[in-house]
Amino acid sequence: MHAIFRRFLLLQTLLLWQGGFVFYSAVVVPIGTDVLGSASAQGEITALVTVWLNRIGLVFLAILAWDVSATRDPNTRRTLVRQTLGVVMVLLLFLLFYLHDLMQYFLDPTGRTIAMRRPFRMMHIIYLCVSTLHWGIGLALAWLTLAAWRAEDRGPSAPSA
Repeated sequence: MHAIFRRFLLLQTLLLWQGGFVFYSAVVVPIGTDVLGSASAQGEITALVTVWLNRIGLVFLAILAWDVSATRDPNTRRTLVRQTLGVVMVLLLFLLFYLHDLMQYFLDPTGRTIAMRRPFRMMHIIYLCVSTLHWGIGLALAWLTLAAWRAEDRGPSAPSA
């Protein structure tokens, strides 16, 4: 029963985090920019939303750490890869928190307009690249997690995938 609960929590946080990232990027940002009339107005909303997406990512990574340590995957190499990618994701997430805070310094004191466009744009591009890398590693981890669960469910005598 504990394994089902752990897996359910991991799956739900993954769906919320990954789904939120994709839905926000693909749907909300373009619609918000159209409705609000400017990318800077949409940026105010994005600045608040990304904090929440990163917090959800932190919850996902905590549950992932629990799952990696609790899953009895007979493939030790896959377990090591899951552990390594989890650590990389934690480091990237802290980098995202840092970059997010750093970008605030390039805004005017009200936070409504960009005061220094060139450094802000460079930080924003870096933030988008790190976010995309983080998201992609999350997809790889989801795949490896499903394989680990499958191997665990088959038992220790089954060949590893």
